[in-house]
Amino acid sequence: MPTDPAPTRIQKKNRAAILEAALNVFSAQGFRGATVDQIAAEAGLSKPNLLYYFPSKEAMHNALLEALLDTWLDPLRALDEDGDPLEEILAYIRRKLQMSRDFPRESRLFANEIVQGAPRIHAALSQDLKALVDDKVTLLRGWMAAGRIAPVHPYHLIFSIWALTQHYADFDTQVRAVLGEEDPFDGAEAFIDTLYRRLLHPPG
Repeated sequence: MPTDPAPTRIQKKNRAAILEAALNVFSAQGFRGATVDQIAAEAGLSKPNLLYYFPSKEAMHNALLEALLDTWLDPLRALDEDGDPLEEILAYIRRKLQMSRDFPRESRLFANEIVQGAPRIHAALSQDLKALVDDKVTLLRGWMAAGRIAPVHPYHLIFSIWALTQHYADFDTQVRAVLGEEDPFDGAEAFIDTLYRRLLHPPG
């Protein structure tokens, strides 16, 4: 059975340029506001050339989301049941905050998809994401039952971590407007660390 030839160096370069341009446009305009023409212009390619690699803006958006989901889930997967519970949770928070610093466009792409009702990734959210969160909630409940961290609602604990860390990427303009010249991440890690240490410190 014949196989497709391996992509050439130019094809790999063009595909990467298209996805980089699509990320810029989708994160700024949202899926509905983005157009193939905008993405082609951002990539420095003609529209027919772009459509050779991706037949539609849906195909580009889906390619970005598929790659993003794995990246987004990795920090939660890294929670180690054999580690110190509080330090494991704080390390997870630091990883999520660093992702907001390093991948703000990806965070906004994900947020835009969720705001629209997650039409393209709902199945992944209700299956892969839910299964992972359920697994980690079981771990958190075990730590709480053993008195190793304070008892709190484990799902809302995870939601609060998402909200606090991703805020710095998703609402970057608002944060910078309030802070002025200050780097939004200066002091954020120390504040969030203190907040969760106090919240989760074992009773007694």
